[in-house]
Amino acid sequence: MNECTHVDLLPHPEPAPLTATCPECEAVGSHPVQLRLCLTCGHVGCCDSSPFQHGTQHFKDTGHPVMRTFEPGESWRWCFVDGAIV
Repeated sequence: MNECTHVDLLPHPEPAPLTATCPECEAVGSHPVQLRLCLTCGHVGCCDSSPFQHGTQHFKDTGHPVMRTFEPGESWRWCFVDGAIV
C-alpha cells in the first residue's frame, strides 16, 4: 500500500456534504452506484462503477486529492494522487 501525503492537509472537521446524492447524475438522469464525498470541499460524486464516474471527474477538475465513501456502514478513504486507501 502506498503512503498518502495529503491526509494531514485535509480540513478538520471534514466538510459537510453539499448534497445528498451526485448532482451530476441527477442532472443527466443517471443513477449512481455508490457515492463518494470529497474531503476538501464536500462535493458528493458517484463512484467509478457508476456510468459517469463523477467522483473521479471531480478530482480531475479540481485536484482535490482525498475522498471517502459516502455509503452507510463504510469508513474508508481514497487518495487519488497517491493511489492509496488512507
